[in-house]
Amino acid sequence: MTGGEVAGILVAVFWAILVSFLAVVLVRLAQTLKAATRLVADVTEQAVPLLADASATVRSAQTQLDRVDAIATDVQEVTSNASALSSTVASTFGGPLVKVAAFGYGVRQALSRKGAPAAGSAAPERAARRTVVGRTVPAARRRNKKG
Repeated sequence: MTGGEVAGILVAVFWAILVSFLAVVLVRLAQTLKAATRLVADVTEQAVPLLADASATVRSAQTQLDRVDAIATDVQEVTSNASALSSTVASTFGGPLVKVAAFGYGVRQALSRKGAPAAGSAAPERAARRTVVGRTVPAARRRNKKG
């Protein structure tokens, strides 16, 4: 055997080893692709029902939000109606009630003065003071305001 034949045999052996190695790699790659395909198919089988459930849940939430929106609109309308009714009642009965209260106060004052002691007699301290809207004003201050 000559050197060229030995070199040819070595090249052929290395070529066979390389082809064998590439064949093993291709077989493993094919197995990995099959496993990936199965995994994708399983995920798809599980994801489709989940997406359908999520879609149904979103639709249900939208329906509930529409209902809440309708309720909020009704509450706002009731609030504005109550405000309008309150202002109407205040404007209708507010003035006359103030007048009735003032009249009652005037009648009480007139009746309390009717029973007051005569001028020159010793007046109790209650007669020397006058109540004005929840507080008493001394008699001296009343005189300053009159004159």
